[in-house]
Amino acid sequence: MPLSFLNKNSDPALKPWKIAIVDDEEDIHSITKMALKRFKLDGRGIEFFHAHSAKEGLELMAKEKDISLVFLDVVMETDDAGLMLAKAIRQDLNNHFTRIVLRTGQPGQAPEEQVIVDYDINDYKEKTELNRKKLFTTVFAALRAYRDIVKVEEARVYQEAYRHGLERVIASTTDVLEHRTLRQFFSGLLQQVVSLLHVNEPSMLVQVKGLGAIYSENDYQVIAQINEENSQSSIDEEAQVYLNKAIEAKQSIYENDTLVGYFPSKTDKVSLLYLKGVENLNEIDTKLLEVFSGNVSLAFDNLLLNKEIIDTQEDLIYRLGDVVESRSQEAGNHIRRMSEVSFLLASELGLSEEECNLLKQAAPMHDIGKIATPDSVLLKPGRLDESEMDIMKEHPSVGFNILSGSSRPILQTAAIISQQHHEKYDGTGYPSGLKGEEIHIFGRIVAVADVFDALTHKRCYKEAWSIEDVVAFMHEVSGKHLDPKVVDALLANIDEAQAINNVYKDD
Repeated sequence: MPLSFLNKNSDPALKPWKIAIVDDEEDIHSITKMALKRFKLDGRGIEFFHAHSAKEGLELMAKEKDISLVFLDVVMETDDAGLMLAKAIRQDLNNHFTRIVLRTGQPGQAPEEQVIVDYDINDYKEKTELNRKKLFTTVFAALRAYRDIVKVEEARVYQEAYRHGLERVIASTTDVLEHRTLRQFFSGLLQQVVSLLHVNEPSMLVQVKGLGAIYSENDYQVIAQINEENSQSSIDEEAQVYLNKAIEAKQSIYENDTLVGYFPSKTDKVSLLYLKGVENLNEIDTKLLEVFSGNVSLAFDNLLLNKEIIDTQEDLIYRLGDVVESRSQEAGNHIRRMSEVSFLLASELGLSEEECNLLKQAAPMHDIGKIATPDSVLLKPGRLDESEMDIMKEHPSVGFNILSGSSRPILQTAAIISQQHHEKYDGTGYPSGLKGEEIHIFGRIVAVADVFDALTHKRCYKEAWSIEDVVAFMHEVSGKHLDPKVVDALLANIDEAQAINNVYKDD
């Protein structure tokens, strides 16, 4: 994923070299500035900083971290004030980059060889010998040395940061690859990119807004968001502009404080990541994002392929469920409503997202065992006699036997639901007379969803009940036929359950 930097804010002016003059003689400050006023190295001029004592010099060096060169007098407030300052710069401030040129008018006070060895001085000059030409040469050599040292250090820091960054990329990629749904994928992607760019500190994270979306057929589908004021799936105008730029350029972009990650797939779909509030994206960040994006695109391809398989599997399950329901003359959208209400209840009860999705996909097969029930029993319009009821009660076990031989999670879940959705909370159900929490939570949820759907819809033997009568009946059978916790979850979300009924009306 190459990153395009569109209108990135930057100051084109080259920053000047910083030179400090620490000397108690004002004339030395003036002469040095005059001699070097036209000096340039690599197109950069000089900015001077002044101190007139060792104490002022130490304060200056502590404040200005990137001074390239210090002209330092030896004798100021004390005979060795300059030497003590040089020692403090190296040891107390731990500054080993700034070049220190010692200037003295009393060479006997500080012997050259001893000073250079003992105080980590880079050059030693007598004030009388520093004419304009020699001053120019000294500054040129000192700044060039500083420049090269800084470049070496920057390279070392860069490599170290890049190495740590790659470790974060690997960890982030692992996290993203583990997600199995599109919502999990995009939520994880948002979190990992924010973390990768070092904006995961609380103060920064609050400032970053973002969303994850899929672009297909000239349309955006929002999957996940962070710090958006509304949780709707709409995209505001500003975000739309940046997303369109990335789609048009077919690559990621970083403009001003906005990053759009562009992750194409082998299909016509593109995953997009929009983050606003990302400041100072540097070269390392962009390279890490390039590495990360390749893995993300691979993960997105795998996820789309996996989703296609799941969608196909789900479609086959619905069609098979439709066959069973149509044979038993159930309402056309019964299994779809069952599936959605079961998902609603599972979410309300705090089941994991994976469990909720498994239940939603498997619920349509709850009555698969009816495929073996004779028409004379299944289609009988009147009340079943005892022997016929015994035959009907076989369908949970038949369904379990059909499905339980598979190792697929969806079919294993469907086997449990098929076998247990006619068990009753008080132990009077069938086929095994299980009681309370002996009944799997999937079976207890589907039992409530099945009863709710049967009551709220017309059957050949009854009219649809009013919602008031349904609620009253649910209260009546809570703790007897049905799990009271699941009933409470339904009643707490009765409006959402009714909305599902409205979406999946019978033809």
